[in-house]
Amino acid sequence: MSTQSFESIAALFLHRAASTPDALAYRHPRADDSWASLTWRQTAERVRRIACGLQALGLQREERCAIQSSTRIEWILADLGVLCAGGATTTIYPSNTATDCAFIIDDSASRVVFAEDEAQVAKLVAQRPQLAQVIRVITFERCGDHGDWVMDLNQLEELGRHFDAEHPGRYEAIIRTITPQQLATLIYTSGTTGRPKGVELTHDCWLFEGAGIADLGLLTTEDHQYLWLPLSHVLGKVLELAQLHIGFPTTVDGRVPKLIENLAVVRPTFMAASPRIFEKVYSKVLTGIAEAGGVKRSLFHWAEGVGREVSRRRQRGQTLGLALAAQHRLADRLVFAKLRQRFGGRLRFFISGAAPLSVDIAEFFHGAGILILEGYGLTESSAGSFINRPSAYKFGTVGHPIGATEVRIADEDGEILLRGRGVMRGYHNLPEQTAEALSADGWLHTGDIGALDPDGFLRITDRKKDLIKTSGGKYIAPQAIEGKLKVLCPHLSHVLVHGDRRNFCSALITLDAEALAQWAQQQGVAGTHAELTALPQVHALVQRAVDQLNGRLASYETIKKFALLPQDFTVERGELTPSLKLKRKVVEEQHRALLDSFYR
Repeated sequence: MSTQSFESIAALFLHRAASTPDALAYRHPRADDSWASLTWRQTAERVRRIACGLQALGLQREERCAIQSSTRIEWILADLGVLCAGGATTTIYPSNTATDCAFIIDDSASRVVFAEDEAQVAKLVAQRPQLAQVIRVITFERCGDHGDWVMDLNQLEELGRHFDAEHPGRYEAIIRTITPQQLATLIYTSGTTGRPKGVELTHDCWLFEGAGIADLGLLTTEDHQYLWLPLSHVLGKVLELAQLHIGFPTTVDGRVPKLIENLAVVRPTFMAASPRIFEKVYSKVLTGIAEAGGVKRSLFHWAEGVGREVSRRRQRGQTLGLALAAQHRLADRLVFAKLRQRFGGRLRFFISGAAPLSVDIAEFFHGAGILILEGYGLTESSAGSFINRPSAYKFGTVGHPIGATEVRIADEDGEILLRGRGVMRGYHNLPEQTAEALSADGWLHTGDIGALDPDGFLRITDRKKDLIKTSGGKYIAPQAIEGKLKVLCPHLSHVLVHGDRRNFCSALITLDAEALAQWAQQQGVAGTHAELTALPQVHALVQRAVDQLNGRLASYETIKKFALLPQDFTVERGELTPSLKLKRKVVEEQHRALLDSFYR
């Protein structure tokens, strides 16, 4: 299916619904945890009512509608409804504070806000004086009485049904007027001033991405996606568009605590996730094996070693040999097959994005028969710029370009530059920042440092602004070190390596609450999370992993001192982004006195 066939996402959606009307489009959980289904025909009917309801409210061309909700089927229906009404979607994380929500809604000039539930409506009501341009709030769940300002989705759809009957042909006519360069999505990403910046992504950006993924041949209509990623994040959004192009069914459920349990129920053939999810699964497996002890622990570590050797040989294109192949079959039967069953037994691959994936994690899963394809992109490039393929992958790289994406490595500092139809139109109402990010000839400055290998695979070494330069003049990429340490010690949650303009590297470390609690139970000790982190035994546990890591690093990269923090980093305290990336500057500033003490 060619991108040139469609002028807009709305036109693509109509084509999908008309081409496969009775095929399964979505599965989603009901309130009682049973599963409901929607065909493409049923999806199109609901989207039409939502779009017509928005037109009845007076939504005009390119006017914004914000969606302030976790990932759920209503998020997708609302998004498609907005686009089919000729509007554009502003995405807001439900974890954002009321003040942040109000800033995004005001800055984007959103006219309508879709709010998930009473908690999200309460944020809007508290900030209503700053939201004078919002004509209506539409809730996904029934809420209390907030007057005419708030209505629920069913009421909007009923309004749309009447509007459609009174204005026959208006819905299709609006869709025909939408152009490729019209604004489709406004996604806010963190800015250097502390205020987020709105990234303007057009219909053409998403059409390019969806067609590029379809052309890879990775996915077919026989695949089944499990979509739990935040749709407020660009990675979640690009998967929505890939589905419209290819037509595979998707199970939508953003409840993260249900993730592992759902895998066995949903039985997807593929799923995208951030590296943190794979780290947590790996950590949970290791702590469970440690708790089992004895023969089971010895068997697992033997199987892990066999799996890693198999992975490395396959990466090099080497044959396994009779002995190793026999060992791997045995390891698979006794250990790895059980792990794959926890993921539903049909998984063809995972897709990893949003942050660097540790090679150690990738090799472990690969040896267990689960391929993780790491990809790369920014909000400013519509998420999908590079990806590894099942037929061509290298761990530690993000693969080859998607579609006609162009890449160039800057001579002066190794910054990755991207150009193509997936690149943003610009930052909303920020011409100076747009000019800094986009060159006159269309190259996007990503802020990432990397290199292309002889086979054209792109390797990301670090963020340009996150690179550490020691007082001795040595450059260090902290993310690579942090990832390695988390693999060596499954009890860790987050690691921040510090050392810019210092004479050595230090680290701030937080511990995973579940893993630490399991360790405490095994050791027969009790206490709060903070009390456990202060125990000498826990410090010694982490110290052993640090010593192991240091043995693999250059002397100037080694962690000389570290501190275990009494609580994990959170989104609520501003230490993590809503997509769970570490806010380095924030954390370093919060713990400035502790970090300074390392160097006295």
